[in-house]
Amino acid sequence: MDLSTGQWVAVCAAAFGVGLGKGGLPGLGNLAIAIYALAFPARLSVGILLPVLMAADVVAVLVYRRHAEWKVIGKLLPWTFLGVGIGALVFGNIGDRTVEILIGLILLIMTGLHFFKSAFQKDPTAIPAGKSAWGLRVATGTIGGFATMIANAAGPVAALYLIFLRLPKIAFVGTLAWFFLIVNWAKLPILIGLGAVNLDSMSVSLPAMGFAMVGVLAARAVVEKIPQKLFEWLIWIFVIGAGIQLLL
Repeated sequence: MDLSTGQWVAVCAAAFGVGLGKGGLPGLGNLAIAIYALAFPARLSVGILLPVLMAADVVAVLVYRRHAEWKVIGKLLPWTFLGVGIGALVFGNIGDRTVEILIGLILLIMTGLHFFKSAFQKDPTAIPAGKSAWGLRVATGTIGGFATMIANAAGPVAALYLIFLRLPKIAFVGTLAWFFLIVNWAKLPILIGLGAVNLDSMSVSLPAMGFAMVGVLAARAVVEKIPQKLFEWLIWIFVIGAGIQLLL
């Protein structure tokens, strides 16, 4: 694909942000989704971003490989794959404009979930003990699977579910890393079959994948140097603006 210098800068910067998001900076994954959806046709943007996410997942798993809660992953995956299947049926039968609208809606919904999740993090006593875990698991898996298939945007849904389970911080990060490694790699043949991942998309994805992998490794140093609250607010303002722009 013949991209301008500005497009390459946006693609690689967003990929670096994907890595930072996998390494612990919330919101940057959704920021990358917004940038890619604004820079490319919507269906193609999903296919370009997926290998970038997969590369970041590999590094995140290498860093946190010993800290996953496999019982949690095993119970969530079947419902997630159900959502992925529903999302694949929808994705295969809609055009770019509909995908743009769905990505915009998903970004705005996920932003709302992020702040909902943050409220629970500030007050853990507000989280119920979780006797209704089955229903929560079904809803989380199905909605998250659909969102990740349509827009690569299931992070806030999965994170909210793990918060309800009160996982320790390292187990939280490790479980998410392994969960998305499995889900994103499983999506690859589906998106190839749907034509969203192809030689054109990979010509953009391959250079960006290295930036995503470096981003995971650099996340801790970046977190320490940037004022966290200001940085997060700037990210979410951009994501909300991009979501609205995609809808319009």
